[in-house]
Amino acid sequence: SMRICPLCVVGASAGLALLGAAGLMSLDRAITSPAQAAAQASAAKSAEASGPFDIDAVHSSVVFRIKHLGVANFYGMFEKISGKFHIDPANLDKSMIEATVDVASIDSNNKDRDQHLLSDSFFAAKEFPTMTFKSTKFTKTGENTFDVAGELTLLGKTRPVTTKVEFTGQGPGRQPGVTVAGFEARLEFKRSDFGMSYLIPGVSDEVGLIVALEGTRK
Repeated sequence: SMRICPLCVVGASAGLALLGAAGLMSLDRAITSPAQAAAQASAAKSAEASGPFDIDAVHSSVVFRIKHLGVANFYGMFEKISGKFHIDPANLDKSMIEATVDVASIDSNNKDRDQHLLSDSFFAAKEFPTMTFKSTKFTKTGENTFDVAGELTLLGKTRPVTTKVEFTGQGPGRQPGVTVAGFEARLEFKRSDFGMSYLIPGVSDEVGLIVALEGTRK
């Protein structure tokens, strides 16, 4: 009768076990590779898409506040703003805000008053058509809040200012591959610092700005 070598049986069994393990490992790689690839692609895309958001003026608001005759707060708005921003709470050195407001887009709910505000008595819009802000430093004050130092330019004069900023969210946009983000900033300054002193104190020297912006990034 045929005799079977015990060592051969053990060796063959070990070989089959190794082949089985290799097969399972190969199958495991086949199953997990797409997920890993997707995760790697997502991470790469996230790292790659860390640039600034373009301001979406249609979904943004720029509201100003002054005090009239020392008794009542009055609010108006600017309808046109452009620029870009990037707020990364984990990397403040790469965070930035650059915004330009078209002063001719002012709306105080009265056309005659709008024209007066655009005259040389106030904004001198023909000579100085824009108001701009450019950040210089972010300082974290809370989980999603910051003191943002920057430069405000109005009537051709640039002055240092600090605005309170709240990062209000980030997520997918309505279009595929588009990311949206937003923040709200509050700023107080004296218009006389920029040479706009007409009608003080009947129209307050102190001006408040509320800037709520939404931006998109592809």
